Amino acid sequence: MLGSPPVRLLDDRYRDDVLALLDADPVANVFVGSRVHAAGLDPRRLGAQMWGYLREGRLTAVCYAGANLIPVNAGAAAVRAFAERAHAQGRRCSSIVGPVDAVGEMWEILGPYWGPARAVRAAQPVMATSSPPPVPGDPALRRVTMDDFDLVYPACVKMFTEEVGVSPNVGDGGVLYRARVAELIRAGRAFARIEDGRVMFKAEIGAVTPRACQVQGVWVPPELRGRGLSVAGMAALVEEALRTVAPTVSLYVNDYNTRARAAYRRVGLRETGTFMSVLF
Repeated sequence: MLGSPPVRLLDDRYRDDVLALLDADPVANVFVGSRVHAAGLDPRRLGAQMWGYLREGRLTAVCYAGANLIPVNAGAAAVRAFAERAHAQGRRCSSIVGPVDAVGEMWEILGPYWGPARAVRAAQPVMATSSPPPVPGDPALRRVTMDDFDLVYPACVKMFTEEVGVSPNVGDGGVLYRARVAELIRAGRAFARIEDGRVMFKAEIGAVTPRACQVQGVWVPPELRGRGLSVAGMAALVEEALRTVAPTVSLYVNDYNTRARAAYRRVGLRETGTFMSVLF
């Protein structure tokens, strides 16, 4: 790879400029936005580096470089510059995720060096709503507490394994994943319908900014699917999230998951963009 890319490691002096870029599309950028709002840009607090792409001294694009590599507002020149930096540094991420055009271009550059990927999700519709659901919510859905942890955690593991293709317990025995699930529960951002000691539906709000939040980990036991639990559960979750968390609720979903996409549309979520994910 040739050239000296106009990319620099950002610190808190750029916080306002970075937030302005992120807030230009608060739904697409909710994950990175949540991290910057909470921790700023110091890599030790952020748990990642934030790379900035500058043109004529002006910040025009950024790339979150942590466990995920996430380009933001990146055109072709910025994508190439970020990819060159990532290649020079060596792969430290477990995925590349973000807008389909930017991630697709980045993967074309990095694929020969970092491939093959474990999985490529080439089209993941981003869906969002700022309106109350048009269908009734499940009155049994509630925020879970740490008293529910031993019931909810196995459901989280099953969802993660089904979605990602590998158990979160691999490697460290689940230490980091258990901590993340516990963090979301303590923050009041984990929801479930539990009957007779069984999780019937569960989901979490994984990222929050003042303008949007992102739902993740939506799961119904396979033997209970097709009974409307996901529609009622999501309706209740969206209603509560709009009331107490953020003015817009979003998520992204694999394009081939037609049943989930139909359920989300019934709840009022509409497609606003498309992501792509490359998993290692």
